[in-house]
Amino acid sequence: MSKSTKKILAILALTLVLAIALGSLVVAYAGGIRGIGLLGVWFFLTFGIIVVLGQMIPAGILLSSFIGSAITPFRKGEIPIRAI
Repeated sequence: MSKSTKKILAILALTLVLAIALGSLVVAYAGGIRGIGLLGVWFFLTFGIIVVLGQMIPAGILLSSFIGSAITPFRKGEIPIRAI
């Protein structure tokens, strides 16, 4: 990977985490949590969402490959050959 690609990916990752953190802060504040408890709920929601996303992405990849293998009886690299 080139240096500019790494910079772009880092900026995108930080933007995603910042957006999730800001969204969870707004949800906690709108829920009526004030003071130091707001900070705890903010971190809990933020890292909970990040962990769930980190688990859902590989699970989605596995699920899509499972569905693809269930629908297609042949492997993608194989050619079905009939016996004469």
